[in-house]
Amino acid sequence: MKIAILDGYTSTMGEFDWKGIEAFGEVAAYDRTPEDKIIERARGAEAVLTNKVPMFEEQICALPELRYIGVLATGYNNVDLRCAKSRGIAVTNIAEYGTDSVAQAVFAHILNIANKTEEHSQSARSGDWSKCADICYCLAPLTEIAGKTIGIVGYGAIGRRVAQIAKAFGMEVAAYSPSRPAGTSDAAARFTTLDDLLRSSDIISLNCALNDSTKEMVNAESIAKMKDGAWIVNTGRGGLVNERDLAAALNSGKIGAAGVDVLSSEPPPPDNPLISAKNCHITPHIAWTTREARKRLIQIAAENLKSWLEGGSKNRIC
Repeated sequence: MKIAILDGYTSTMGEFDWKGIEAFGEVAAYDRTPEDKIIERARGAEAVLTNKVPMFEEQICALPELRYIGVLATGYNNVDLRCAKSRGIAVTNIAEYGTDSVAQAVFAHILNIANKTEEHSQSARSGDWSKCADICYCLAPLTEIAGKTIGIVGYGAIGRRVAQIAKAFGMEVAAYSPSRPAGTSDAAARFTTLDDLLRSSDIISLNCALNDSTKEMVNAESIAKMKDGAWIVNTGRGGLVNERDLAAALNSGKIGAAGVDVLSSEPPPPDNPLISAKNCHITPHIAWTTREARKRLIQIAAENLKSWLEGGSKNRIC
């Protein structure tokens, strides 16, 4: 069986190999694949593995031998599921490989904003501390997160882990999920409507999937409902946010700060409005990339492929 891995570098980053996949066939692994090379590189393959390289109708219909698409991520909005299903092509994803890593990144952003770690480190290293008359200085007031309310949008594995960590910090935890009735609770969070969450939260963490109902859910209208000075952390998908509206809210001070690990277009164009927005802390989609998480991802990718070959349905989407 011929297997094509279209954008393997983000998973291996030169640290890991694809031996687990090579056990099942002849592997052609590419670090990255531009859109105009997808069909050429996947031609003849029965199985294609992709992280973010698109497998839409154009690509799928041009690959008659294709029988399996393995998404090297949890989100799969880069695959046309309708087209794949109509052609009998199995699609799998990799769920919960990076739960702890992404939840950790949520709090990396929150604590960076609260303690202004990035700004103080740059200031101290530039010589400001050496010139200071006192043993310490603050560039701006710092914030204690204990007692603050965090609103978690999306209560899957990552949302639940964020809630548990927030509870350990002494935070009040509100959560919104369409599958959890408002007014109920679990050990870490109380469930509420989305409107109530937006109005009551000091910090909002986006941990939901990107779909038609969540696309640009953070926009001028929803921002207007939020507390003045609220913080927004997005480790979900860039498309959850109308970036122009969030940038305007940051620049006006309506939103106090944002921690953003994902953008609507990656890599972003230089004129993405969030890049120059006030108090916007951006990381380059690294929440999922700890060594431990990537090692799990590669292992699960091999398990998914093995399951499919044996007639199983491990992590099967369609």
